[in-house]
Amino acid sequence: MQYKSFLIKYAEIGVKGKNRYVFEDALVAQIRHSLKKIDGDFKVRKESGRIYAVAESEFDYDEVVEALQCVFGISAICPMVQVDDNGYEDLKKQVVTYVEEFYEDKNFTFKVNTRRGNKNYPVDSNQINRDLGEIILETFPETKVDVHNPQVMLHVEVRNKINIYSHIIPGPGGMPVGTNGKAMLLLSGGIDSPVAGYMIAKRGVKLDAVYFHAPPYTSERAKQKVVDLAKLVSKYSGAIHLHIVNFTDIQLYIYDQCPHEELTIIMRRYMMKIAERLAEESGAMALVTGESIGQVASQTMQSLAATDASATMPVFRPVIGFDKQEIVDLSEKIGTYDTSILPFEDCCTIFVAKHPVTKPSLRAIEKSEKKLQEKIDELMETAISTVEKIWC
Repeated sequence: MQYKSFLIKYAEIGVKGKNRYVFEDALVAQIRHSLKKIDGDFKVRKESGRIYAVAESEFDYDEVVEALQCVFGISAICPMVQVDDNGYEDLKKQVVTYVEEFYEDKNFTFKVNTRRGNKNYPVDSNQINRDLGEIILETFPETKVDVHNPQVMLHVEVRNKINIYSHIIPGPGGMPVGTNGKAMLLLSGGIDSPVAGYMIAKRGVKLDAVYFHAPPYTSERAKQKVVDLAKLVSKYSGAIHLHIVNFTDIQLYIYDQCPHEELTIIMRRYMMKIAERLAEESGAMALVTGESIGQVASQTMQSLAATDASATMPVFRPVIGFDKQEIVDLSEKIGTYDTSILPFEDCCTIFVAKHPVTKPSLRAIEKSEKKLQEKIDELMETAISTVEKIWC
């Protein structure tokens, strides 16, 4: 006997009331898309608050679990044996076979937990628990019952068919991607922004991304690093349309015309303006950044307020209250950390001032930006019209 089916559980979707089917359908679609990337044919269906992925060919178990653990909306993955209802005595035999096949060492404590979704089944849940527990004890005398802290929790679900499982693998949680609109992620080559993208996608938001490239001050390897990060995030978020903006001329113009202590804030403001234009064109409704309060000079409360004033769209900052180690830990968990720490600098790092302002006045920033009036609009239009787009 081997696992051929997976019971896929969700949590938050279950409280969506009359709209629940919309989220269930989105989750089914995401599961199908994820499983298409691996070897094996699967039939994915939903049935009475349950989602099943049933193998119709040979498959690699670990690959399937890894793929499902990247699908937002899944709270748990339960590899199971699904059998036809061939009578109560047959159910007892199937449970004994399950324990025999999947537990080489029978020296464990257990509890049977039955849910009788089919109310026409002739035996109630409590009786099923007692009878199945009895047959396991008789067949495998080295086992013991522990109803409070069992080593093995044997789940039996009586539905149109009968589901038997005892392994519950945590899923990523969240909401199915695409159920809560689209946002534009400002993706740099650092640690924070990929984590921010992951977190906003976890809430069901579809992602596009924009990267500001500054050749020759930033190398092609720095650009490739961001492409690689986008691909890593896309394992969870689905395909990302990455917009690569040549920002060199805008940065040099700001560097020549504006006070150097204000460089980072003013550059960030023009990044936000360009990102907002691209977001509008792609149908995104918000911008997403990886900023965390107080982490660097451009992320003080005053700096963030000055940056936000340049945009009319909402700006989401999922890691705003995280400290650096928390962000690092999450980046390691999702697999972006090793790429993020590669030594290829982004344009913000190259042009950072020695003594950046930490409490900028919006009035002073806007006054400095008046020095850019002669050419900035033209430079922005050129940057937007020459965007390179890559599917990641």
